[in-house]
Amino acid sequence: MFKSLKSDIPASIVVFFVALPLCLGISVASGAEPITGLIAGIVGGIIVGAASGSKIGVSGPAAGLAVIVAAAIANLGYENFLVAVVLAGVFQIILGVFKAGIIGYYFPSSVIKGMLTGIGIVIILKEIPYFFGIDKNPEGDWAFLQVDGENTLSELLKVINALISGNFDHGATIIAVVSMGILLLWGNVLSKKGKFFNLVQGPLVAVLIGIVYYFLTKDTGLELSKDHLVSVPVPDSLAGLKDLLTFPNFSALSDPKIYITAFTIGLVASLETLLCVEATDKLDPEKNVTPTNRELFAQGSGNIVSGLIGGLPVTQVIVRSSANIQSGGKSKASAVIHGFLLLISIITIPTVLNLIPLSVLAAILFIVGYKLAKPSTFKAMYNSGWMQFVPFIVTVIGIVFIDLLWGIGLGLAVGIFVVLYKSYKNSHFLHKEGEDVDDGKVKMTLAEEVTFFNKGAILKELDRLPENSTLELDVTKTKFLDNDIVEILEDFSVKAKERNINIKLFSERGIVENPESFIAFFKLEKKK
Repeated sequence: MFKSLKSDIPASIVVFFVALPLCLGISVASGAEPITGLIAGIVGGIIVGAASGSKIGVSGPAAGLAVIVAAAIANLGYENFLVAVVLAGVFQIILGVFKAGIIGYYFPSSVIKGMLTGIGIVIILKEIPYFFGIDKNPEGDWAFLQVDGENTLSELLKVINALISGNFDHGATIIAVVSMGILLLWGNVLSKKGKFFNLVQGPLVAVLIGIVYYFLTKDTGLELSKDHLVSVPVPDSLAGLKDLLTFPNFSALSDPKIYITAFTIGLVASLETLLCVEATDKLDPEKNVTPTNRELFAQGSGNIVSGLIGGLPVTQVIVRSSANIQSGGKSKASAVIHGFLLLISIITIPTVLNLIPLSVLAAILFIVGYKLAKPSTFKAMYNSGWMQFVPFIVTVIGIVFIDLLWGIGLGLAVGIFVVLYKSYKNSHFLHKEGEDVDDGKVKMTLAEEVTFFNKGAILKELDRLPENSTLELDVTKTKFLDNDIVEILEDFSVKAKERNINIKLFSERGIVENPESFIAFFKLEKKK
């Protein structure tokens, strides 16, 4: 871990600057105090980062949980809600113990790629208002329907109208364009010129120039208002930091709603984490494989700690993780360091952090979003065929126009349909012999595994067999035959007699003509 510090420290600084406004924005979107998101970010970095087996994943408060969290806080009150967060962490540890992390491997790669692409598009769309200083919605609200009553498209229409009328923040736009130029220059040109440009990352330079711009443009007509700057809670003193913390009310353990909320948060947070693990492992240039059960244990530990000291629930999150990967993070040191940077910053330099323009952070996130949603990804998925492209594009559309969880759910549903369709098509192969179909033979070779998913296809083909024909049913290579299929064959044997269809069954035991009972035959087949 320490060998890669020269890469991890610059990456952690980038992740810190990305995480800071997201922690604050997600807390606002969740109906909680700003400090709660920062606590979750610190815990996600230090506690989860240290316990996790992921080298490049970064954890913190998640936008995907914002709706659930907001409803839970409104229903339970914040102190009682914290009890649910602690119990959610316990539930996640139990999932890890019972090795439930394998669930993540059952999500199709097309859905995972759709999730990454959809999030990239959402990041770009949501950051456009901040880029131009038209930033009314809290940073971190990724859902299509926003907490301020607007939606992604109506927000973009407002930006277009503002640009046409000239009623946008020129100062915010200028520093955003300058920052974008710095980031592109740094990433495409300067990073190849020497070690200094790899050690000092473009996002850090952009942030520093943004702060300098704020001071230089005061009272010039191009100055930035406080609304367009990062907003971190400023404690009166180090001792005053304690006053910002909230602690759980464990006397509420008798309330059944606590357990329902805990189960919901634990389950959704675990699924979101496992999906993010799959996605980050795909993005990882070194192709490390994250131990998923250990990740559930780490996330559970983080949620217990976060709940005990007043923070929001944590999950592994793709925006910060992808920023970490794209900034050159090599080990989990970058996640841990970013957590310490969040902690140190709110203790020592909150006033300095409050000078960072949101439009600069928008420029940084633009680059992150573009790398996740490159046009080449759409082309590659399209060229992979409709069975890959359809679940991919449905996931993307669902994430952009509803939210993360709905998009993944829709993509997964389509992916399952595709699997069923492929099963339907690939359950058997047909080969007809004889020129005259009425006198010919029909050979049906069953696949290695035939399940109840294949019932429809097999029923259809058996029903199409002509009268007075011969069916040669080959099961010599079939390793698993579902009982549903055996029952279909049993029923068909009755119809075959009525339609004068001769059945020859080919198996490893030889050829059996018109077996009296398929059920009895395959029971013996299993025993041999």
